[in-house]
Amino acid sequence: MNTHNPNDFRYRVRRSDDAFPRFDRVPLAVRTLSSNTLFQGEHEIGIEHHGALYRLKITRQGKLILNK
Repeated sequence: MNTHNPNDFRYRVRRSDDAFPRFDRVPLAVRTLSSNTLFQGEHEIGIEHHGALYRLKITRQGKLILNK
């Protein structure tokens, strides 16, 4: 299930007549996957990135940790 997190934002400088620039919050377009889709019932998966193997794990507290 793909979901969008409204708290993911990129800051963009907005020019104005003021002496100080303004920063507007602009939503990021990010491809999002559910952890259920990635893990498929497992608690650890391997991710190969530029020839290195990384391990993405679900902790006992339900958080994610990435190790090389």
